Amino acid sequence: MKRILTTHVGSLPRSEKLLSLLQVKNYENTSDKIELEKELANAVNNIVAKQVEVGIDFVSDGELSKPSYATYITDRLTGFSGEWKGHVAQDLRDYREFAKHLVEIGEVVPRASGACCQSEISPRDMDQLNRDIDNFRKAIINNKPNGQFLNAASPGVIAVFQKNEYYKNETAYIEAIANAMRPEYEAIVNAGFSLQLDCPDLAMGRHLAFADITDNDFLKIVKRNIDALNEATKTIDPEKMRMHLCWGNYPGPHHHDIPLKKILSEILRAKPKYLLLEGANPRHAHEYECFHDTKLPEDKVLVPGVIDSTSNYIEHPDLVAQRICNYANIVGRDRVMAGSDCGFATISEYPTVYPALAWEKMKSLVEGARIASKKLW
Repeated sequence: MKRILTTHVGSLPRSEKLLSLLQVKNYENTSDKIELEKELANAVNNIVAKQVEVGIDFVSDGELSKPSYATYITDRLTGFSGEWKGHVAQDLRDYREFAKHLVEIGEVVPRASGACCQSEISPRDMDQLNRDIDNFRKAIINNKPNGQFLNAASPGVIAVFQKNEYYKNETAYIEAIANAMRPEYEAIVNAGFSLQLDCPDLAMGRHLAFADITDNDFLKIVKRNIDALNEATKTIDPEKMRMHLCWGNYPGPHHHDIPLKKILSEILRAKPKYLLLEGANPRHAHEYECFHDTKLPEDKVLVPGVIDSTSNYIEHPDLVAQRICNYANIVGRDRVMAGSDCGFATISEYPTVYPALAWEKMKSLVEGARIASKKLW
């Protein structure tokens, strides 16, 4: 196919009705289950239809059922309870008044907060995952996109957001998470979907959970987490996997973000064929140049973000095309797919981009890919 294909990172804006039902479910435990399940199935079908209408090639279920991309697992795995306030991002610690301002205006402020691991981790049941798979399968049949994927949290990012109070050390904790998440990873692929592994721990983890260590020590954590990820997905074909890494989906200064070039060689050891990374925001838009110095392995495809997920600017399609070509001119046009920097609703209640504008940005992504395709072929 002689054109640049399009996709995005996964999470998409939820309807007001679905949000209200999810909030009751997650915080009051009094939700009408039948109403929630009906609305969720309808919302997934609508979100897939919307992506197809806009022209996105590889679509998701929008992660509509999840309160967030990293904490949803406490409903699916045993061993988690209580609450942990977590770490605050280093860049926002430098500018506390700005961080306070973000909270006051309703922006997402990164804090590695979640539950605590207080007993042995194991799969609780597959009911929620099976529901997500079933809803997505029906939406795919109804709307017939070119391709599809479902998201799942990586072992490393689960460990960042859920504090270990049970296992003897962090390595044992990561290994336990990897073993417990393996059935979810395999079930997604066995259902006929691509698996996207969300791995902000490999980049955002540096200035969030590991701000007080050296870069060299952080690279050891990256290596450990990738080893666990590869072990958890050892039975899965790399061509059926995507991996997303980012430095945090929030409008902060990001001046403590670890450069891509420092972690890239380790990142490329991960099994997934498709690598989704930030390429649109002001802190990382220049990093396509890393691939001049670090050769992309022959079995990998880059999916750079060419639209930002924290700004309400609608990118001009010509800029989107320019960003796509920056990558394609280095690694080859057949090894680039156009994507977004991150999700548009990574935490259910707090979309960083106004929902209607998120869809306009996606339209610009599709148009930019068309323009780039004409230039590259």
